Amino acid sequence: MKWFKKVGWRHFVGVLAIAFSLGPILFVISSALNPLGTLSSSSIVPTDGISFGNFSKLLGDTNFGQWFLNSVVIAGTASAVAVFVSALAAYAFSRRRFRGRRTGLLSLLLIQMFPQFLAVVAIFLMFATITDYWPVIGFNTWWGLVLLYLGGALGVGTWLMKGFFDTVPRELDESATVDGASHVQIFFRILLPLVAPVLAVTGLLAFISTINEFIFANIFLTDSSAKTLSVGLWGLVAAEQRNTNFGIFCAGTLLTAIPTVLVFQMLQRYIVEGLTSGAVKG
Repeated sequence: MKWFKKVGWRHFVGVLAIAFSLGPILFVISSALNPLGTLSSSSIVPTDGISFGNFSKLLGDTNFGQWFLNSVVIAGTASAVAVFVSALAAYAFSRRRFRGRRTGLLSLLLIQMFPQFLAVVAIFLMFATITDYWPVIGFNTWWGLVLLYLGGALGVGTWLMKGFFDTVPRELDESATVDGASHVQIFFRILLPLVAPVLAVTGLLAFISTINEFIFANIFLTDSSAKTLSVGLWGLVAAEQRNTNFGIFCAGTLLTAIPTVLVFQMLQRYIVEGLTSGAVKG
């Protein structure tokens, strides 16, 4: 009893937290492997055996492959461009002194206080006109949705990177300038390698938010071949199809997690380096 009061209760709380977090995941896995594939027959522990039929139906009866490709391309492109443009803006706000600098920073911060969904009507009308004149960046296109996502990602990314750029000593810039380096060389060869951890974090956050985004993708993507994973999978469980296609839906959600896990594994080294270097700094 004395051990439980001092240490044991912590283990008990930890087990409860693990069970609470793993419960939904186990339910999704069990439902994806459920041969009946219905919501009413799904449970955390499989009771009707295990089958990969839901995965076969997902890949054979739906346009999942195209949805997967659309999501990866859109999320990858949007996050990469957002990181690059945010880094350029953060460098300018951190290292340069110009008129309107403070106003620009405050404007970026204030804009982030209002959700992008408030402008959905105005954005829809803008893209309706863009689709008529430049269909390549209009509705049901990769690049149109990438431009839309960039508007919401640049503000957050710029603020995150600006704070990280401020921690890099300015003496490095001055020394490089004395040696004849240009602003471009200082940015790409000196600063970017030093701020790699924040680049990785910003890219990861942008990728996760983009690949999981549903509202704007559902509004701007209507063709089946142009849908992303979130929109396509939602259509499988809409209205009266929720019960019959639940197993297929769960199989799709498991496959949807693969890109995010891979991106996290690729960037994990930079994230860990940033945390450890920050912990021992000074």
